[in-house]
Amino acid sequence: MEIIWAPWRMEYLKNLSEKNNECIFCKMPLQKSDKTNLIIYRGKENFIILNKYPYTNGHLMVVPYLHTSDSVDLNDATALEMWKLTHKCKEVLENTFHPHGFNIGINIGHAAGAGIDQHIHMHIVPRWNGDINFMSSVGKAKVISQDLSETYDSLFPGFSK
Repeated sequence: MEIIWAPWRMEYLKNLSEKNNECIFCKMPLQKSDKTNLIIYRGKENFIILNKYPYTNGHLMVVPYLHTSDSVDLNDATALEMWKLTHKCKEVLENTFHPHGFNIGINIGHAAGAGIDQHIHMHIVPRWNGDINFMSSVGKAKVISQDLSETYDSLFPGFSK
């Protein structure tokens, strides 16, 4: 078996088992530090946040304020806004970073790959031709080309329009 070391993921794992099992997606919108929490836009039913542990540069998530792990629990207004904000994310990412494609979807449940499985959220992951390069295929490592605060600053104007 091959072992891949990713010590930076430890912070993520520690956050999953925070004291009192507080939901990070419920806790962050209550705070007034959007940039620190990487919340880039607040809608009526959902908010948009940069993924702190992105698969690739510009990885965004649309998260309902409603705490649920099942899409069936979302009312029509929340589900509709989630899709509208997903489209907005795609538009802003296209205009800012010019990706060649996208992975868009929801992982429902731990078995489906959900890292935070108690609170549903939509992933919008920009992709570029050739973004699987020697680092990921041979070196077994990903390279994120921009600091999260720079990504936030690059994308923020697109959401403030």
